[in-house]
Amino acid sequence: MRFIILSVFLFISGINFSQNYQQYVNPFIGTGGTGHTFPGATVPYGMVQLSPDTRIDGSWEGCSGYHYSDNRIYGFSHTHLNGTGVSDYGDILLVPTMGEPSFDNKIYSSSFSHANEKASAGFYSVKLDKHNIDVRLTTSTRVGFHEYTFNESGQANIILDLNHRDVLLEGRIRIIDGRTIEVLRRSEAWARDQYVYARIEFNIPMNISKILADSADDNGDYYGKKVALCFSKKSKKARNYS
Repeated sequence: MRFIILSVFLFISGINFSQNYQQYVNPFIGTGGTGHTFPGATVPYGMVQLSPDTRIDGSWEGCSGYHYSDNRIYGFSHTHLNGTGVSDYGDILLVPTMGEPSFDNKIYSSSFSHANEKASAGFYSVKLDKHNIDVRLTTSTRVGFHEYTFNESGQANIILDLNHRDVLLEGRIRIIDGRTIEVLRRSEAWARDQYVYARIEFNIPMNISKILADSADDNGDYYGKKVALCFSKKSKKARNYS
């Protein structure tokens, strides 16, 4: 599936009618050393900062969730701080994998190469080496768009792990239907009691293949201080899920 975002702006100028300033944007600036920046997709004043997470230990150098010296991606979360010296955010982590699902981040994470990583204004892409999965990310003001291309046949998984990075005070995943879920993540890090709500929509129906939750009810809610779900679908080669 291909997402096309069209933005039209009108400038009136006595010199130039338009300037493509975004061509000069390099989101990787500041992602090494102690720059504390992330390379993922966002828009000015947007509520979503969709980016890969390569650091989950809360270290000062990696407090944005990403550090250029790393070679492992744990997944893609929707909130990130840019340029701060304190670790926080990393909310609503999604991870594409293949085969038997696991909620152990040492297993669901993947190595990657900067040679297969691209970032520009409002766009990020990378190849996850472990299962040969291509990832493309972009955002609008309030929405993050993921496109996963599973290049191998087998069971394709999308893991939602609410225990990622920060201390989970309360997590809740509500199943609306095979394509739609709603999420509450209440966590503690720099912000002591942070609430994030999200609605996730898949482009095709997915089946729940693995559950981690302290409790569940008849309304399709999974909740507690440990909450993660895996959504799966049999995949043929070069199948796009988003």
